[in-house]
Amino acid sequence: MRNVASEVVYSNMHWERLGEQRDRAISMLRPLHDSHITCFVYGSIARGDTSEGSDIDVFIPAPPSPTMIEAVLESSGIRYGGRQIIQATPSYVAKGYIIIDDKHGYSFPLVDMRSNEAEFTRFAGQADLADLENNVRVPGVNKGLHLIEPTNTGHTETPVQGVEGIVARKLGVGIRIVNERVRALKRREKVGRTGVFIKRDLGPDESFSSVFQELIRSKPALRRRLRNS
Repeated sequence: MRNVASEVVYSNMHWERLGEQRDRAISMLRPLHDSHITCFVYGSIARGDTSEGSDIDVFIPAPPSPTMIEAVLESSGIRYGGRQIIQATPSYVAKGYIIIDDKHGYSFPLVDMRSNEAEFTRFAGQADLADLENNVRVPGVNKGLHLIEPTNTGHTETPVQGVEGIVARKLGVGIRIVNERVRALKRREKVGRTGVFIKRDLGPDESFSSVFQELIRSKPALRRRLRNS
């Protein structure tokens, strides 16, 4: 049976909230952009289908160094509440997280990303500073595996399962990332959410590089991931 798109019309309250959320995202992106560091937001903030509890995660795909990112944020008056290194599974890319609060933060890979890992943000929908400033919303797939396509009045949403190839072409990503996300959702529905492989909080006097080297020494699976990048 052919998947049918449903239409969602945004209320005035939704548009107002989205504008406020995007203004906050612009303020988070601008210091990095002005320092010539490539960055963007992804997910609902890029697509437009936000809720009151939506996160704003600024992703830095090719960070110059975690220390430089921290210096740029601090010089711009952006204070953060914590820092973490997280690796979701033994085979997935390890990332650094600079946490502003429970809804806002920055993330970046600590090793080279594989093609499917690099495509994830485009799969979810990604928007850079220019997109946000020009009120551009982009298509992407939400956590419920619906393709969100912006319209003048809101968006349409279409179930991804059964039309994976069409979704991949529309988003300009490989079919592999679409199939992986479908399998991940089915697994989550069956066994529920599972914990992450590595989650390490950094102390005030610790650096990302020193802690990451410590983790490499103590985690054989992380060493294998580095060899197979």
